[in-house]
Amino acid sequence: MVKAAILEPNRKYNFSDYFKLDFDSEAILDYFGFGLEIQRMALPKAQLDSSEVTSLTQRIDAFLPHITLSSEIARREFLIAPVLMDLIRFISLKVKVSYWIEVSEQLRGALDYYLQAESNLLVIEAKDENLQRGFTQLAVELIALHHWTEVNTSYLYGAVSIGNVWQFSRCDRQNQVITQDLNLYRVPADLAELVSILVGILKGLDSDTLPDQIS
Repeated sequence: MVKAAILEPNRKYNFSDYFKLDFDSEAILDYFGFGLEIQRMALPKAQLDSSEVTSLTQRIDAFLPHITLSSEIARREFLIAPVLMDLIRFISLKVKVSYWIEVSEQLRGALDYYLQAESNLLVIEAKDENLQRGFTQLAVELIALHHWTEVNTSYLYGAVSIGNVWQFSRCDRQNQVITQDLNLYRVPADLAELVSILVGILKGLDSDTLPDQIS
């Protein structure tokens, strides 16, 4: 009975619609048969060439005082896009923007950034200042990817970003659980760690092993 009240019958929902719903994340995930865990996540990390990451940090430090980041579009172009473009320095990567997927009338829409490297993928959702609502939308996107992708991996990763703050999530496909990370990563203050995590996820590194060296 509760599940039936979450979404309107006979209505199509795009991913962005879940950002606007007033139901909490747990109720929406439960509707799709997934549980929710909120905890500090041990994320995979790659050991990077520090000079490359320092260069990106310096560039962002230099232009930030001269740019007004009051809109979502501005934050995408000047804070998120530079990070994603720099990832190509460290790993062979495909970046697909506004990538449409459709599983059902309730699991459909455009992924802001769909990153794929070898057999691993990562979805990034760029939102306004509301990280929690952004997480809900991201979680639904991960559920859709669980049904849609042919990539054979136990976990799917995602991140929601408001530009200067990032938060990660993970979909445990076997147990059907979405984990929301309590850690937040700031740009540019935590940029080196953020890039290390993004590369670690895309390379499929194990969070329990030593960092992989990339030069």
